[in-house]
Amino acid sequence: MLRISKLTDYGIVLLARFAREVQGTTLTAREMAESTALPHPVVSKMLKTLATAKLLHSHRGAKGGYSLAREPERVTVADILQALEGPLALMECSAGPGHCEQESSCGVREPWQRIHRTVQAALQGMTLAELAGPRSALLGIENTRAPSPAARS
Repeated sequence: MLRISKLTDYGIVLLARFAREVQGTTLTAREMAESTALPHPVVSKMLKTLATAKLLHSHRGAKGGYSLAREPERVTVADILQALEGPLALMECSAGPGHCEQESSCGVREPWQRIHRTVQAALQGMTLAELAGPRSALLGIENTRAPSPAARS
């Protein structure tokens, strides 16, 4: 089974939490641990990792913490997974030429590479903003649009 690690899962939860905030909001590790119900030591470690990967900015000082480095609409799931898991490759041959000893005689290489390209495209096509859902839900902003005619009946 293809599966991301628990730490990567936590990293995605943390990034999604940041994505629901107003752009530029700074949150501490303690605030993130409390709002996500994740252990503080794990949150601290993941925030440092995400900052090293340039997905978060680290802010020092009394009002320090972390904030998203880019707008959630400009961060893809592929960006996140590569930062936390390393290069994305389903099979050795997906990593590029010369990674597999069986490359020249493999009968399933092309189909696996096609699958890899499809998965890669899906991961690049989904953004952190889409993963996080609407910011309005967390910020308590109500939908100000008029209800549809069907909803009024």
